[in-house]
Amino acid sequence: MPAVRKYRRETSEISCCLKYLLFTSNVIIWLTALVVLSVGIWAWTEKDMFRNISKLTFIALDPAFVLIILGTITFMLGLMGSVGALRENTCLLSAYAIFLSVLLLSEIGFCGLAFVLKDKGWIKDQATEGLRAFIKHYREDPDQQNLIDWIQEDWLQCCGIDGPKDWDSNNYFNCSSIAIGSREACGVPFSCCRRRPQEVIKNKQCGYDVRKEGYYAAGHGAFKDYL
Repeated sequence: MPAVRKYRRETSEISCCLKYLLFTSNVIIWLTALVVLSVGIWAWTEKDMFRNISKLTFIALDPAFVLIILGTITFMLGLMGSVGALRENTCLLSAYAIFLSVLLLSEIGFCGLAFVLKDKGWIKDQATEGLRAFIKHYREDPDQQNLIDWIQEDWLQCCGIDGPKDWDSNNYFNCSSIAIGSREACGVPFSCCRRRPQEVIKNKQCGYDVRKEGYYAAGHGAFKDYL
């Protein structure tokens, strides 16, 4: 009589519920990261930055570049988590856990460093240098232009860093640019202007000539001169 072989049913290393919960959450993260990465690449393509990398200044503060970096990191994280959970691959799951731990420790370290350096002015100096670069290259990068407009108009409600004179560092707004025919010379961007009550259409020319001598004496004055 032939011997009856008994087969042991292989058991999963993780519970089915946890497996598919981890898989589903990481698929959502992966798809979100794919969208963010696509938007970042599209923005760089529109600016033709892939062929003009030398034009970049303060690349870490470029919105499109930030989207590309965040999208890439999150994409890899979601991919490792979803594939590792679905295939029950301990190597991928270990890499996923290590990656998450590194990100968590990096965030804790960054927050701790920011707390330690907050009274030493280092963070403020770095932010100031970044904003100065944005002002200097205001017309060269539409993403950075939109960012500085948002900072001035909606977030900080300011004009420049120390005041409207900071816009002298931009070739378009410098008062000496009058000689070369710049219409924006001795002016400021529209994001420096105060919004009028019930204003529907923004006046993109409201900052023209506001830093010229005698401008206020002529009865004008609609831009913000405070931080």
